[in-house]
Amino acid sequence: MKTNNVLLSVASLGVASGIVAAPASEAPKTRQKQPNLLFIMTDQQRFDALGIAGRFPFLQTPNLDRLARTGAYFTHAYTQCAVSAPARTTLLTGQTVWNHKLFTNERVKQDPESFGFTHNLTFDQVLARNGYYIEHHGKLHTPTRLAEGYVNYTKYVTRNGVSTLDVDTPMHEYRDYIRNKYGRLPMGEGDQMDTSYGMPYTPDPIDRRYGMPTNTPAKEAPGKRKFSQPDEHGKLPVPAEDSYTAFQTRRALDALKRGAASGKPFSITCSYHFPHAPMLVTEPYYGMYPVKDMPVPASILDDMADSPYREANGRSLLPQYSDPDKIRYMMSAYFGLVTEIDHWVGELLSELEELGVADNTLVVFLSDHGEMLGSHGLREKNVFFEESARVPLIFNFPGHIAPVRVDGYVSTLDVYATILDYLGISDKQQNDSESLRGMIEGTDLKKGEYVVTEWLYRGPTQPNYMIVKDSWKLYVPYAPDSKVPNALHNLQRDPYEMTNLLAGDVSETDRAKAEELRAELVKWLKKHNPEHAAGVAQRRL
Repeated sequence: MKTNNVLLSVASLGVASGIVAAPASEAPKTRQKQPNLLFIMTDQQRFDALGIAGRFPFLQTPNLDRLARTGAYFTHAYTQCAVSAPARTTLLTGQTVWNHKLFTNERVKQDPESFGFTHNLTFDQVLARNGYYIEHHGKLHTPTRLAEGYVNYTKYVTRNGVSTLDVDTPMHEYRDYIRNKYGRLPMGEGDQMDTSYGMPYTPDPIDRRYGMPTNTPAKEAPGKRKFSQPDEHGKLPVPAEDSYTAFQTRRALDALKRGAASGKPFSITCSYHFPHAPMLVTEPYYGMYPVKDMPVPASILDDMADSPYREANGRSLLPQYSDPDKIRYMMSAYFGLVTEIDHWVGELLSELEELGVADNTLVVFLSDHGEMLGSHGLREKNVFFEESARVPLIFNFPGHIAPVRVDGYVSTLDVYATILDYLGISDKQQNDSESLRGMIEGTDLKKGEYVVTEWLYRGPTQPNYMIVKDSWKLYVPYAPDSKVPNALHNLQRDPYEMTNLLAGDVSETDRAKAEELRAELVKWLKKHNPEHAAGVAQRRL
């Protein structure tokens, strides 16, 4: 599985020829021993940030490409919600955002009982009840209740008395590790101190403190918008062997050893912080992709005149993300972080082989949501555009999953049920997750016709629901009287979503397609989120 050469070309892996689907019947007979799980998740990795996706031919992800080519690679997977905590809670519990009630990142640090947070078990907690050894390393970003049962579980108490788990494995331990090993790192001229690791970095031109005096406090950064983690772009001074990604992976590698030695089937999670902001990269991944060669997003100068997202993510206050010259720096750093993760995923896969458990381990790789990366002049996520809502998804299970490319529409909501299905574990809890096994094995020809994504963060002040079907995409707020514009896009004709077909004079064909999608959405809402079905049905398109 592993390649030590991070510069291995995509072509040498045979990616150019595409994925050859093989019938499930060609897979070897299943084994009787209870299988293991290695669950690998990145944060903010968009669907096309894989070499095998073909969007960026220069992008080198040989280990993930091989994982996709030898397993089930979903080409149209969407997050249930394009922001971390709600998306991760859906992944863990198999519930819609409306049903688990974790609508916002901020709710992670609130009392779960105060907003009616779910009492459902996570898939790992279900596995633990069925004799599994479970550890979680990396970002969790959910209420503490969902961390109970992990061998490495540690509870912290916030100032307001709410129990929580440090959202990064623990970030303060990484900071202590760096300080103990390197002491006080020197700052060069113009270097700034980052707000996450407490390390100096050399800023790129897209960074808001670029060109400012050395060690300018974040609060003095130019601009009207408050300085935050996503404003940081540049190069970190520590070696690649001591990056945060390396640190997190080493924790997971040790966990795999403990799991294999436990005498039990195991479930180990490695949940990476990157390629989430801050876009701070160590060499050789910093500069691996020359800034001058980065392709400017086709929609970067979109005026978004008819879009409900015209003012999303502080767009008007952050003009640097509409600057073709500056956005190339962000892209270079982002893709470097992705390739670094790919290298360490190779280490995890090699460890499975060295432990002799690779053939009996289900490997799942995905991301919680995507990253706009300058598309429409936006950064981060939080919107229904493809770059934000669509994610990579791979299931690889030797002897159980034959190589197949799955092009149907799927949601990360269904990862929960798929994991338990392939591990042979029954779950009597009521939730919204449905196994994707039928799509993988070609026995379910109906599932995958459409997919729905939610956004309930601040009520109907933005679109709340998105549905994609037959290359058409509709998004609407749930309130009939919301002033937020509806939007309809034809992804085949308009892959970058620059033309809202419900703005201005609407053709009968487009109106009929919007009504068709709305009817499917209402049907989905009646099943999963009935409180919003009537409002969506009454809304004027």
